[in-house]
Amino acid sequence: MTTIYHNPRCSKSRETLALLRAEGITPEVVLYVETPVSRAKLAELVARSGLSAAAFLRANEAEAKEMGVSATSDPEAILDAIAAHPRLMERPIVETAKGVALGRPPEAVKAVL
Repeated sequence: MTTIYHNPRCSKSRETLALLRAEGITPEVVLYVETPVSRAKLAELVARSGLSAAAFLRANEAEAKEMGVSATSDPEAILDAIAAHPRLMERPIVETAKGVALGRPPEAVKAVL
């Protein structure tokens, strides 16, 4: 099963979803702003991606600045912030049996297809 953690307001997220569909994949679409990802699931996504927690943080969002969370913050604090404020999660994220990838650029998800 392929899952995309998607924000339809984001052009990169829309491009990544289109890329998946062009590859013949009908992913499960999780609108993570409406249906937040649990703290445990966030930790799993980060671990499976091989990236740092900071890579999953939208550090320029107002909530991040208000909370004092940045790319140099403790990884646990970053995950806590994203769990509390789903808009802070970088998007899109694609999860497959092969792994987890951020769709920045959208073509990056091909590594896990």
